[in-house]
Amino acid sequence: MPGMKNIRTFEITEYLKKKKFCTVQELQKRFGVSSATIHRDIAHLARHGLIRKSWGGIALEEKTVSTGEQHTISSSFQERLNWNSPSKQRVAEAALERIEEGDIIFLDSSTTVSWLAQRLTESRFSNLTIITNSVTVIEKFCEFPPHYVLLSLGGSFDLRMNAFLGRGALRELRNLTISKAFVSAFGLCDGNVTTNHENLALLLTEVLERAEQKYLVIDRSKLDRKGLFTFASERTFDEIITG
Repeated sequence: MPGMKNIRTFEITEYLKKKKFCTVQELQKRFGVSSATIHRDIAHLARHGLIRKSWGGIALEEKTVSTGEQHTISSSFQERLNWNSPSKQRVAEAALERIEEGDIIFLDSSTTVSWLAQRLTESRFSNLTIITNSVTVIEKFCEFPPHYVLLSLGGSFDLRMNAFLGRGALRELRNLTISKAFVSAFGLCDGNVTTNHENLALLLTEVLERAEQKYLVIDRSKLDRKGLFTFASERTFDEIITG
């Protein structure tokens, strides 16, 4: 993501989205770093227009994006969706070729898989079932051919992931059959596939256990990058699709 030099700077912006405003000392304590380190991170984010310094602390810089006649605050999900989009679109195009008539596919809530969902709106299968926890895919389903079937997982809504997660989603997932799962990740490094979100890791682990065929769709920027939680090894997947 533009302006993010490491995982901590990304987490600082996510923290500010929840807190709206905080002091430098609060950030230093929250992330367990030195005063010099947190000031460098703040300066870096400020230079890229992601945060603003105000009296007594810092706040997230609110950017608006036009959507026709409406204006909404840009979200981290939308930023991730646009980041490295040519690579993600190539991956989505390759993933589409793995889908066949009659498949029951799982689409996760990643931005890369969202591009695959976009391609599916233009597909012409006569029989296709989609299972997802992604609000983006659910909202887009009205654009799909009308005879496609959608099964959306319930659970607790996670704003950062724009998805349903938690025990409710897991409980519903355990009653379903999946022929092909398409999932992405924060990183792939040393044979481990990782995410920074614990509840997402739990959900994807369950998805991969239930799916007959498993595809990791991941753009090259995520190779050799490590997240906090491992949810699979690269050997888990029938194929790793990258581009």
